[in-house]
This record gives sequence, structure tokens and C-alpha cells, in this order.
Amino acid sequence: MLAYVKEAGRVRAILEHLGLPTAGARLAPAPGPPQAAWC
Repeated sequence: MLAYVKEAGRVRAILEHLGLPTAGARLAPAPGPPQAAWC
């Protein structure tokens, strides 16, 4: 249902009323490139 609510203030109010988090999860940093050989 929240996918149809486009106003951020209304979405935040609904989430707070339901006791759900209003902020997204923190993203972890991207891993480095794979190592081809360690020799």
C-alpha cells in the first residue's frame, strides 16, 4: 500500500504510526576487486 503513497511526509507518518523504521539501512562499502594470484 505504501508504494502508492508518493508524499514522503505521509509515508513517514504511516511508518511511525506502525512502529516501523523510517530510515533505510546503512550500506556496507563495496568490496575490492578479486585478486588473480597471490604468488
